[in-house]
Amino acid sequence: MKYLIVGLGNIGPEYHETRHNIGFMVVDAFAKEAGVTFHDGRYGFTANLSIKGRQLVLLKPSTYMNLSGNAVRYWMQKENIPLENLLIIVDDLALPFGTLRLKGKGSDAGHNGLKHIAATLGTQNYARLRFGIGNNFPRGMQIDYVLGHFEEEERKDIPERLEKAGEIIRSFCLAGIEITMNQFNKK
Repeated sequence: MKYLIVGLGNIGPEYHETRHNIGFMVVDAFAKEAGVTFHDGRYGFTANLSIKGRQLVLLKPSTYMNLSGNAVRYWMQKENIPLENLLIIVDDLALPFGTLRLKGKGSDAGHNGLKHIAATLGTQNYARLRFGIGNNFPRGMQIDYVLGHFEEEERKDIPERLEKAGEIIRSFCLAGIEITMNQFNKK
């Protein structure tokens, strides 16, 4: 069984470790823990690993957030990965910082990366792991906030949250979405 695990973010040093790039940070931490490295490929950077017979393709799209669907569609087709084995990792303003929520489908909630993926795939019925970044910004400052860096207090908690996100990815691939949601969404 093959899985495509996509961390959403924007390429370039100016976006490195910004709130909007938490998807990149999650797959980077997952790859590092597994001892695999990313390689530059078409539409993004990929890393391959195996967990208990499951083949995982980790993807960091190089298309920028608003065109993420192009990379997702390309790698799903190239690797012959079914929709139910797709997991998108995305930042979420509606969740308090560090909150992790796995969903089997849903709306894009105004997130341009999810919007483009849904438009490109023609469905919103794909799994997504939402990583809460909070919404502690003044009215009209949303773009500056999501493209900004985490506060010092938040940075202290990020390694543990990245580790928990990795546990959710592993469980998604090994136990399936229902069991994983039941186990992790309660906490």
